[in-house]
Amino acid sequence: MERMTNTEKKDYGTAAELAFESAGNVPYHTDRIKVAVIGGGAAGMMAAAAAARAGAAVTVYERNGSGMLGRKLGITGKGRCNVTNDATRDEFLENVPRNPRFLYAAYAAFPPQDVMAYFESLGVPLKTERGRRVFPVSDKASDIVDALKREVRASGCHVVGARVRGIKKEKENNGSGERFDVDAGDRSGVFDRVIICTGGLSYPRTGSEGDGYRMAESFGHTVTELVPSLVPIVCPGGLCPSMQGLSLRNVGLKIVEKNSGKVAYEDFGEIMFTHFGLTGPMALSASARLHDIVPGKYEAQIDLKPALDMQTLDARLLSDFSKYKNRDFQNSLSGLLPQKMIEPFVGMTGIPADLKVNSVTREMRKRIAECLKCFMVPLSGLRPVEEAIITSGGVSVREIDPKTMESKLVPGLYFAGEIIDTDAYTGGYNLQIAWSTARLAGLAAAKRKSE
Repeated sequence: MERMTNTEKKDYGTAAELAFESAGNVPYHTDRIKVAVIGGGAAGMMAAAAAARAGAAVTVYERNGSGMLGRKLGITGKGRCNVTNDATRDEFLENVPRNPRFLYAAYAAFPPQDVMAYFESLGVPLKTERGRRVFPVSDKASDIVDALKREVRASGCHVVGARVRGIKKEKENNGSGERFDVDAGDRSGVFDRVIICTGGLSYPRTGSEGDGYRMAESFGHTVTELVPSLVPIVCPGGLCPSMQGLSLRNVGLKIVEKNSGKVAYEDFGEIMFTHFGLTGPMALSASARLHDIVPGKYEAQIDLKPALDMQTLDARLLSDFSKYKNRDFQNSLSGLLPQKMIEPFVGMTGIPADLKVNSVTREMRKRIAECLKCFMVPLSGLRPVEEAIITSGGVSVREIDPKTMESKLVPGLYFAGEIIDTDAYTGGYNLQIAWSTARLAGLAAAKRKSE
């Protein structure tokens, strides 16, 4: 980063004072702690509002432009925004496969119930759906984004539409202390505290291009390996393309390591076949456990009839085959399987498609039942990070104070949201991490060290 001259640096306390007072609010006091929030996404807006409400003078730097806060948040949950999950602490942590213990304090300080109350206090009615997933009643992510934007404005934050090129911590000219120089070209500024909320590498079109990782590394922080998470899974061959667009609900899923037989992931719910492989809620969550995936290492085992044991399933097959005894095998499965799945399923059983049902043997029925209980799909990799909902990896939690989100290496520097090396499954858990860590960081950054 090029060193800024004194004439280039701006104290955004003054700019914020003008904006704050012109809005007719309580006059800004120049002795307030000045906080820069880098990134205006979910974590950034929450951290900014929390710090401002706690008395700090807050400037939010948003690289997409001052009017583009919450761009990624606006497309989450297929545009509905799964705000949080109304889970207990233990349930929440069970859905955080990476560094869950780090989140104890953040969860306790701002649990899902408080998050729900917070957004309803901002005028957004919420509802709880299957799996305790919480959404706006309107099913519009824009309602959450707009509510946070209003709160950022109402709390007196100053929003700057500029990309931060780097940050340095230097002693003040008078030697009275250390301040952060935030280099954002002609919108550069000097601050007491900085909160980095720049997100990860996923959805780069929303502005997540890894800037925050580079800033963290410039201060000596460790950034763990960055890999896609909550991302579709790639499958080799033509099996999945032959069923493209087919969505299966209420099925069981196991992801199994082929050599050891170890189950890497297990769930019940919905999965979808695509031209490249598997997607849908279960596939996305499973990807969080497959960072070491290579072709041939894992396979998906789908239980198409999870409510039926083998004995009950055999009785069902006998009943269907008795009804369709003069049909070919391939034409007798419409009561058991979606049409798109019949041809690949028949191929998996190894039974001739044109074999008359009245010629299907007991051993053949057993094979059919086994395939219904364990429809195997080979896996070969994950889709690129640009298609991931979140990035797994980030600033090492060993270098962050879990009670404040402050850097253990650089006093006055804080982190919140996806940039931290912790992530969760689908279902509102990742946004809950963003809200909890951001609020903790915002409140801590606004406090004077003597308090």
